[in-house]
Amino acid sequence: MNEYKEKNTSSASLRSVENTVLQKTVKVCLVPFSICNYKSGQFKPPKYLLEKNSNNEVACKKYNTTEIKKTCTRISTSKVEATTSSKAESTLQKSSVDIHTKNNQRQHKSTSDTVILGVDMESSQDGDSDEDTTSDPDGFSGLSWYERKRLKNISENANFFASLQLSESAARLREMIEKRQPPESKRKKPKKKENETGCRRSMRLLNIDPPEVLLPATPTRPTLAEATPLLPPGPLEMTPENRDDNSELFKEFLQTWAEVSKTSKKNVEKELSSITTYKANLSGMAISEDTVYKITKGAIFCIAFHPSEIKTLVAAGARYGQIGLWDLTHQPKEDGVYVFQPHSGAVSCLDFSPANPAHILSLSYDGTLRCGDFSRAVFEEVYRNEESSLSSFDFLTEDASTLIVGHWNGSMSLVDRRTPGTSYEILVNSSLRKIRTVHAHPVHRQYFITAGLRDIHIYDVRCLNPRRSQPLISTEHTKSIASAYFSPVTGNRIVTTCADHKLRIYDSSSVSSEIPLLTTIRYNIPGRWLTRFRAVWDPKQEDCIIIGSMAYPRQVEIFHETGKRVHSFLGGQYLGSVCCVNAVHPTRYILAGANYSGRIHVFMN
Repeated sequence: MNEYKEKNTSSASLRSVENTVLQKTVKVCLVPFSICNYKSGQFKPPKYLLEKNSNNEVACKKYNTTEIKKTCTRISTSKVEATTSSKAESTLQKSSVDIHTKNNQRQHKSTSDTVILGVDMESSQDGDSDEDTTSDPDGFSGLSWYERKRLKNISENANFFASLQLSESAARLREMIEKRQPPESKRKKPKKKENETGCRRSMRLLNIDPPEVLLPATPTRPTLAEATPLLPPGPLEMTPENRDDNSELFKEFLQTWAEVSKTSKKNVEKELSSITTYKANLSGMAISEDTVYKITKGAIFCIAFHPSEIKTLVAAGARYGQIGLWDLTHQPKEDGVYVFQPHSGAVSCLDFSPANPAHILSLSYDGTLRCGDFSRAVFEEVYRNEESSLSSFDFLTEDASTLIVGHWNGSMSLVDRRTPGTSYEILVNSSLRKIRTVHAHPVHRQYFITAGLRDIHIYDVRCLNPRRSQPLISTEHTKSIASAYFSPVTGNRIVTTCADHKLRIYDSSSVSSEIPLLTTIRYNIPGRWLTRFRAVWDPKQEDCIIIGSMAYPRQVEIFHETGKRVHSFLGGQYLGSVCCVNAVHPTRYILAGANYSGRIHVFMN
């Protein structure tokens, strides 16, 4: 057979063989034949074909083993190429069917000789056994064994998928989905009102100019003087805000305070008890429902005990310039509380006069220092400075005639109550930018200590200079300082409260160039919404200090100067808040703690 090579490489090589057969108009029959078992001279065509086609006998014998192997190689190569392209396969299938039809037609018309060649091929890929290509019950006798097998697989797969009835199942699923669709809601949509306003749209985004309507003027922020106007200068009548000033109950209240002040003039010798006895007395102190009451509206910034030993009288200075007085011996407790308004700003310092306990002196942020006289029921003005706010004061003499006043801007004023008028004697500019507390030495009254932002200074009154005064001693802290106080009896110790969570105790027994640090006590500072803690000494036991606590349950703690905790006052259900400001009675075992809402808690025997 002649081989025909096509220029198009995508066509299958089997097509060339088929075309060769058509060009010679002969019919090629494939008989099972194995190349591996072939022997020379073994292949012999049938006798009836040799008799009819004697002219082709020589051509059949000339096919040796090598030519048969080449033909098989071309056929197998065409098989691989046919599987690489689906398009070639479909074309091959169509051409094969056409060839089969044409061959059948030529079989009846032609009387030419037919040569029968038998080729036995083994497929290594699917491992099939020898297949008979001489006859095919499906009518594909003109196709190769690979094509017939492929068509058979296609037919079997089609029958398999038809048996699954996928189209019927899909149709049933569609019907089920359509049935499950929720019905359309029959609710009627509300009709829009004709006068209803639509959605607001930005005039800037719509490129529309705003209407020529003037906006109302922005209200100016009121100044401090406008927000809290100063009270008129001069004395103010002691008029209670929570009661009628003409009532008999208020007159009895003033008379009680005046009489108690007369009996408490005598000096009591202060003796330092042992720490064991002190602990035992503290353990007997308790709180009850009758010793808890809300005195003022705002936060309490300072608190003081009247030195009377007959009655328990407590005074508190509040945020809005109020001063509350509470007589705990009076029952019911509501009748023993009186509130006055001698200031227009917060009352930051409050104390009873050591010479006359019937006088209570109060200092406020509004720049005024007043003295409340219970015998005359009046608040006299002692000092007034409208240019700067006042922060703290203390008595420089035992007769309470001379005062040292600290300002928030870092300056200090020396005030003499014996001088007519309400001005200062000396105004001293210190190196501190701010002064929070001032406190005089209990024995050597010429010395006083100030607490600034991060420094504590000790000054001598005799060396004060109006221009610039240099302190005798200066000690720096790591953060801002809330307070600094001498010990109440001897003044040999100084306690400072700093924002670095530490209480520091210094030795001030000898006022020299330095004061050594003795002890550091760890504590928790309050948040920004609470009054800052201030550690104070116990006048009865000057080696112990008292301070509030942020611990749960709420409590007030007492520490020894060595740093050991001596006692903790727990109030249970009666103490549910933080006592930021605390005070102790000078001679009796009574402690008062005030919170930020104006409530006072009293622990007593």
